[in-house]
Amino acid sequence: MTIQGALTILMYALAPFLWLIVAGVGLLVIVQLIARLRGYAALRYRCLGANLASLAVGLSGLWWIPAFTSSRLAYVATVFDWVALIGAVVGLAVAAWLVLHPLSYLVRGQRQARAGRALPRG
Repeated sequence: MTIQGALTILMYALAPFLWLIVAGVGLLVIVQLIARLRGYAALRYRCLGANLASLAVGLSGLWWIPAFTSSRLAYVATVFDWVALIGAVVGLAVAAWLVLHPLSYLVRGQRQARAGRALPRG
């Protein structure tokens, strides 16, 4: 199978979920924008909970990505299938981190600012 053929199959597979992808990107942009307007900087703020939650969301993709596409993990047999699934899991973990990390800043940052404590700086 050529790369062009694989990309064609991938585009047809993504087409029914395009609305979900657009909604996720919209949520990501809104959360990032609000957090950055309130002083969020990804490399200066640390939150172990957001990191662990993002890892858990990414690993949960091994269960629900095949179920969401009416498939099973047993059907992941070829190298291309595994690369696609691992790429989806890593992408899911990164997208979850990009949403959860600034959200934790907004929640913890507001609470710590009211308590008079400074946020941890890296």
